[in-house]
Amino acid sequence: MRITNIRRAPKPNLTGFDPKAFARAAGPPANDPWARAEAWRYTGPFTRWNRFRGSFPGLGIATVAFAAYCGYEYMFLNDDHEHGERHGESHH
Repeated sequence: MRITNIRRAPKPNLTGFDPKAFARAAGPPANDPWARAEAWRYTGPFTRWNRFRGSFPGLGIATVAFAAYCGYEYMFLNDDHEHGERHGESHH
């Protein structure tokens, strides 16, 4: 007995929905008529980095000023209030 390969036709689709055709249609369009009108949103001052940088306008200056103040306080504003004794009931 000889074994033969029988090719069967694909089962008919009862709904008429073709997933391969849907995947082809869902891809990027071949010619987007709005591409030129939307291009300005992602160039020049509207790039992602420029939009992020503008979110916190004074953060860089504030960070430097705070670090400078912390350094000044550490170096020059020492707490010399202790006179060799512990703070307690006899203070003042």
